[in-house]
Amino acid sequence: MLKTLLRRCVPEPFITAYHFILAKIAAQVYGHPSEKMVVIGVTGTNGKSSTVQFIGRMLEHAGFRVGWTSTAGFNVAGKEWVNDKKMTMLGRFQTQRLLRDMVRAGCTHVIIETSSQGVIQHRHVGINYDMAVFTNLTPEHIEAHGGFENYKKAKGKFFAHVAKGHRKTIVDQTIEKTCIVNVDDEHAEYFLSFPFDRRYGYGRKGQPLMASYTPVIAEDVMLAADGSRFRVSERDFVLKPLGLFYIYNALAAITTLHAMRIDWQTLRDATARLTPVAGRLEAVSEGQPFSVIVDYAYEPAAMRACYDAVRLFKYKRLIHVLGSAGGGRDRARRAVLGAMAGREADIVIVTNEDPYDEEPMDIIHQVADGALQAGKQDGRDLFRVLDRAEAIRLAVSVAEPNDLVLLTGKGSEPVIAGPHGKKIPWDDRSAARAALHHLQ
Repeated sequence: MLKTLLRRCVPEPFITAYHFILAKIAAQVYGHPSEKMVVIGVTGTNGKSSTVQFIGRMLEHAGFRVGWTSTAGFNVAGKEWVNDKKMTMLGRFQTQRLLRDMVRAGCTHVIIETSSQGVIQHRHVGINYDMAVFTNLTPEHIEAHGGFENYKKAKGKFFAHVAKGHRKTIVDQTIEKTCIVNVDDEHAEYFLSFPFDRRYGYGRKGQPLMASYTPVIAEDVMLAADGSRFRVSERDFVLKPLGLFYIYNALAAITTLHAMRIDWQTLRDATARLTPVAGRLEAVSEGQPFSVIVDYAYEPAAMRACYDAVRLFKYKRLIHVLGSAGGGRDRARRAVLGAMAGREADIVIVTNEDPYDEEPMDIIHQVADGALQAGKQDGRDLFRVLDRAEAIRLAVSVAEPNDLVLLTGKGSEPVIAGPHGKKIPWDDRSAARAALHHLQ
């Protein structure tokens, strides 16, 4: 409430200046820790957390001491914990303190998930990034930015920040400013246009662009229920996590390490060791005769990728439990998500997600309306259940052998965001296990 009041009363330029100055002070207080490590920033609409973790895991396999920060969690030299802050980028002082802790722990590389909202609030200021990684860009978070172009420009502002930062020298080696861009994304040209020392592009198509870049292209891609296979630079790669989107995340990581001149055999071995990120297409099994999958997907593009991935399981029926976030977060997507579920799933159960200060049932009805328009019928194959635990119990209770129960929107998040900043402890995976035990 206080933040909302301040935003209404204080002119925007003063708020912007406040954020900028605070970031500069925070970096000074903690001794500019980013100057002592190679800093990799990952931005985009989807796949940021997975890409952060993949880069981190692969660097660890290559023998480096690593730290990272993401929506999913934090890592400082092997010590990991869940991000329960409901924000991608921490506050400026928290971030700089964490970077300082990484330096003290002997980390040589850090990967930072960098959001557009964080960039607008200058949370990236005071961090000297060396590499910028772009995953993809889809129309999401539009209401928060006042339009898609503003959203895109916020991402571009981060790329400009990295490109113009001064080159640091670590152990007598000058670190070149480098960008890693998904060249299959329609906005690739824009992100390749910034004045980096080196530009790399990854993808499956390798489309011709005006900007020059070093290509890292996946060929002979094969998707299966036991993992994926593809070739890069005439070398075979195996990836356990399922789905095409995971291949893109892995390609981003492979390209990042390739830009660091890490040898191909190490990259192949490191990729083969990657495991799914917690709460991203994560299976929950308690011996039941059907599948239960938990995924973080909360917006249309991610949901499409999720549906594409779960089709590999060859299920009989799909039972989908979903909701949508409140707090003014892109209301237009609610009916879209409902319509997608209505078309893809055999049974749709709409429930509470993160209502913030909105009325949860209002959000549920908006999502359910989309499912209705797609042909679902209340009480037959569409259900509206306020309590998320009850919704999950309903889903597993109606599941039959070889069905797939899909729980989306929360992933591994440890809380549900309620009114007045209240955070209610929660875990979709634990709730699913409890529901499965209730069946026995």
